[in-house]
Amino acid sequence: MSVEPFPLIELSGSAGQRGRDYGRQAAARVRRSIEHYTLQLAADGHGVEKVRGWARDFLPRIEAFDPAYIEEMRGIAEGAEVPFEDIVLINARTEVLQLGKRNAASKDPDGCTGVVVLPEASADGALIHAQNWDWKSECAETGVVLRIRRDDGPDILTFVEAGGLARAGLNAAGIAVTANYLQSDRDYRSLGVPLALIRRKMLEKEFVAQAFHAAYTTVKSASNNIIVSQAGGVAINFECAPDESFQVHATKGLIVHANHWISPVALSKLKDTGVASTPDSLYRDMRVRGLLEAHGGGLDVAKVKEALFDDYQHPWSVCRPPRLNSAGNLSATVAMLVMQPAKGILEIAPLPALNRQFTRYDLFSTAEARAAA
Repeated sequence: MSVEPFPLIELSGSAGQRGRDYGRQAAARVRRSIEHYTLQLAADGHGVEKVRGWARDFLPRIEAFDPAYIEEMRGIAEGAEVPFEDIVLINARTEVLQLGKRNAASKDPDGCTGVVVLPEASADGALIHAQNWDWKSECAETGVVLRIRRDDGPDILTFVEAGGLARAGLNAAGIAVTANYLQSDRDYRSLGVPLALIRRKMLEKEFVAQAFHAAYTTVKSASNNIIVSQAGGVAINFECAPDESFQVHATKGLIVHANHWISPVALSKLKDTGVASTPDSLYRDMRVRGLLEAHGGGLDVAKVKEALFDDYQHPWSVCRPPRLNSAGNLSATVAMLVMQPAKGILEIAPLPALNRQFTRYDLFSTAEARAAA
């Protein structure tokens, strides 16, 4: 299984031009992403045209949210020489996969363990934002890192499945975003904006209040947990139902979240339906928080990585090796991401249970980094 570094793709220009350049440079990985999800949906009895129809159903929502995203996705399709609907599928894959499984016996939870270390708990007073992304192990071969140079807002550095517009990342305004799977009894009653595009919108913002607004108010198809931080020392965890959001704030300078609801207000209003498929979530956040708090402050990047490498209850651990999940699919911690938003640094280790080598991706040039410091 591949443990090669994720390729870095540099993009600039108009939305269409960015898309075409992206599609050309990542064509092989884009096609692999499409093949992976179309085969999975086919195994559940859904043909290509049916899946593309589901993707098209999201287009009015996306068009109303930001028409430039349609232009960029059309550019990706053109550059990679694939159907446009297949790129929409990649950007709405969480929603389409779950729509496809509503009548299926199996579920495929998109796990994760997210961490923010606020300045008061940090060794050098700099915020750290990190995550283990738990998903299908094959996606170690489809991930890419995009460095987007923008004329109409802050530059962006984001890790994403090839063909997607964003997943986790940071921007030149010091905003960082990660997200974790959640599930509730309110999910999929109606269509909302695909989650990947909400994260992209947040990373386009100059001010963290604008990013908070996008996370808090955008109507979604399903539940999701979104952690938003800003390098100056602010972070909020939003536990989002499709139609309502609940805040979880830091304690002892830390935010740690896995894949179950923890807001008392949320739990008084909805039913957590995801724990049955992600029972390890119930201790993953406790393990990471405990390992970090044991240091008594003074946390740095190395200590955050150490906590996210935790192998307690291996293979049902914080750092998950490739193993069969409850749905019978091979899943793993596909990537460990550690961000230093003030410095514009994103470090990623693919399949960290098998590989502890990180690749560093920089948003800023040397001169920009020196000026920021």
